[in-house]
Amino acid sequence: MRMNTRTLSAAVFAAVLLVSVAGCKKKAPAPAPPPPAPPPKVEEPPKPPAVRIDSFTAEPRSIERGQSATLRWSVANATDISIDQNVGAVQANGTRQVFPSDSTTYTLAATGPGGTDSRSVTVDVSSPPPPPPPKAPPPKISGAEMLGREAQDAYFDYDKSDIREDARQVLTRDADLLKRIFAGDPNFTVVIEGHCDERGSAEYNLGLGDRRATAAKDFLVQLGVPSDRLKTISYGKERPVCTEANEECYQRNRRAHLSPGQ
Repeated sequence: MRMNTRTLSAAVFAAVLLVSVAGCKKKAPAPAPPPPAPPPKVEEPPKPPAVRIDSFTAEPRSIERGQSATLRWSVANATDISIDQNVGAVQANGTRQVFPSDSTTYTLAATGPGGTDSRSVTVDVSSPPPPPPPKAPPPKISGAEMLGREAQDAYFDYDKSDIREDARQVLTRDADLLKRIFAGDPNFTVVIEGHCDERGSAEYNLGLGDRRATAAKDFLVQLGVPSDRLKTISYGKERPVCTEANEECYQRNRRAHLSPGQ
């Protein structure tokens, strides 16, 4: 079957037009890619606890030179703890006695994974009050003055030269006195006088007085008094201390008396 030229041209034109229309049709956009997956969450390690000085004190805070104070402290979460002023490394809790010669500030430093901390305390040091001026030494008392003040007479029974009990006590005290006197004065000597009451002859009483003086000397020597520092003399009844004619007066005259040597 023969197609005429006009019909064929119309068919070709329609086909070309269809193709052009199809080629001009807008294409659909491509789908967007999915968003990237978020990175896995990394948990941070826990922070170490902060270094903490709970307390740092000095007791007492004020002292005098030569005295001591006690440092006392408490620290938490630290690995290195030290105090300056030559105290050095210390434990987390403790005490230390210090002897500052002048006012001194002590600093406690603490370090650890959680940081650092420090605290200071001052010990005030004052000079002690000056000592009181020395007391003037008491005036020196001579051996003769000591003998006159402290020595006592030893008394005897009538017509006797025996050392009775009360005379023993007196002479024992006199022996201690003489030792002190001789220690202070190596040249001092003592005379032991023998005395009697007025009864009897002068000659008899001189002998009785000598026996009494000798008995007193022997007793003192037995107590440790050096014999070469003691001399004896008898006055018999020549030097009475009482002149009344009664037993009380007679007793006062029957005695051994200590006096300084010449």
